Amino acid sequence: MSEKLSFAEMLRDQVRAGLTAAHQYLAAAVYFDAQDLPELATQTYARSTANHGHAMRMVQYLLDRDVPIAIGGLDDVRAEFESPRDAIAFLLDRERVTTTQVSALAAAARDSNDFLGEQFMQWFLAEQVDDVAKMSTLLTVLDRQDNLFDVEEFVRRELRGTVRVDTTAPRMAGAS
Repeated sequence: MSEKLSFAEMLRDQVRAGLTAAHQYLAAAVYFDAQDLPELATQTYARSTANHGHAMRMVQYLLDRDVPIAIGGLDDVRAEFESPRDAIAFLLDRERVTTTQVSALAAAARDSNDFLGEQFMQWFLAEQVDDVAKMSTLLTVLDRQDNLFDVEEFVRRELRGTVRVDTTAPRMAGAS
């Protein structure tokens, strides 16, 4: 029978998952750039940066709680895709996996009466709702359009927004 991981152990594992996700989005962005799809590339480059930021927020939380943390290697990253739709479907699946992981982290914090950990995870839960919704929308648009230029126009028009500063976001390691 396997031993249940603590919240801190799960969070350390999630740092690795977050850094892997950042690289996965980077690989997808390079794929979109190579396909001359600059709007999809821009979206996925931005998601790469966001995922890196999520991991660094977790690092800072662990540092603030005096929990040992070491940065190691990454999990496998997929760099080749059959089509833009295949890439987005893959990324959506990864977001759903991340949602399950973040939900398990919140549950672990609650189960261990780690109220600080539970509160910390609330921001990530809200982020996951938004991330899955955006990727789901993008996949739906890809499924409805025969022309990738129309998809690019949709992304430019609907998904490119102004950069907002989230004052509720946890502090990021390395950020000033």
